[in-house]
Amino acid sequence: MKSSVPLLNTITGYIIKRKGKQMRPMFVFLSASLCGSVNESTYRAASLIELLHTATLVHDDVVDDSNLRRGFFSLNALWKNKIAVLVGDFLLSRGLLLALEQDEYKLLKIVSKAVREMSEGELLQIEKARRLDIEEPVYFEIIRKKTASLIASCCACGAASVKASEEQIETMWKFGESVGIAFQIKDDLFDYERNNATGKPNGTDIRDQKMTLPLIYLLNHSDFLEKRWIINTVKNHHNDMEKVTRLIAKVNERGGIEYARSKMLEYRRKSLDILQSFPDNDYRKSMEQLVMFTTERRV
Repeated sequence: MKSSVPLLNTITGYIIKRKGKQMRPMFVFLSASLCGSVNESTYRAASLIELLHTATLVHDDVVDDSNLRRGFFSLNALWKNKIAVLVGDFLLSRGLLLALEQDEYKLLKIVSKAVREMSEGELLQIEKARRLDIEEPVYFEIIRKKTASLIASCCACGAASVKASEEQIETMWKFGESVGIAFQIKDDLFDYERNNATGKPNGTDIRDQKMTLPLIYLLNHSDFLEKRWIINTVKNHHNDMEKVTRLIAKVNERGGIEYARSKMLEYRRKSLDILQSFPDNDYRKSMEQLVMFTTERRV
């Protein structure tokens, strides 16, 4: 990540000091260990994934006009949008060059597929958010592309780095996709949990006019008048905390939370079932624990 441009080195230093859980590289290493032995290619795969992931977070903060990331100021808050976009581009190109410089064409192919799907998922969400007409199959298509494809690419890259068969690479992609969908549903559920400071639900997704699974469930089980009230609240009163809290209470009363949680557990079960095809060893146990963490985490 070093550069001859001092400003870039200052910014990348800021990023490194505030790195997150680094869960995605864990998926790379454990997937590699399930299919073979970790090697230099595996380290490159993990680095490529982390660079790509960091680039998407930087760009997301610009798109969402977010001033905070992991409890600290985002790059766009400190250095403005233009610089943040260019830094995101630099991180993405650095990851791609890392693969090209080492002739890691298989890794590049897997990650390029994920980048395409993430972009399509984000655009599909924006398109549907304009009319708030997201049906459940479309919601799952959005999160499959937007979130699950990156975790799927972690697992596929891990397998590819140890020269696993095409069948194993595809199996690890499907495993990661299921984990990623469960991970995103868990994120959606956080919005309906009580904030420790205020005692009220967070309601962030509703304020951002995002239609997530608990809310989609409520819409699908409401009559015409209630649907109109829900859409009106999300579209025109999303900054009114009293109305947002009322809507969240309605989601709870009508089983939206329980339904979303059941779907999350369904995808978690799918991913754990896939792991059963691998030898029962410490690596599989660790991967199972990582899957459990994605659905039981508190942040």
